[in-house]
Amino acid sequence: MQQSSPDTQEGAGLRRIPAELEAFFEIAERWALSTDEQILLLGSPGRSTFFKWKKEGGTLPADTRERISHLLAIWKSLRILFTVDDRGERWVRSENLFFDGATALEVMLEGSVSSLYRVRMYLDAQRGG
Repeated sequence: MQQSSPDTQEGAGLRRIPAELEAFFEIAERWALSTDEQILLLGSPGRSTFFKWKKEGGTLPADTRERISHLLAIWKSLRILFTVDDRGERWVRSENLFFDGATALEVMLEGSVSSLYRVRMYLDAQRGG
């Protein structure tokens, strides 16, 4: 008897979008990220790969999973620090002296995992984590 994979919908034969990827796309919508910004934050996969992930999911490389993990931690910290969601979303696009006047989004869009980590650690420190 063949067991169904957790990445497929039983009986339908369709791939399910991984939960972390669904969460990323929700964050991208809330932050009003362009397609190019989303691609950069995910580690610059090919455009066809990106749109495949968005439509039907798929297996994510370790680098992309790590990036999404940092982004989810950033999202969580913003939810803790700002009781009003809109304030946290505005913060992402607001200039920050800690980042030498750049916004958190500009730092994250530098493209490296360490840039995401830098924003994550800043927020963790702000919330006492």
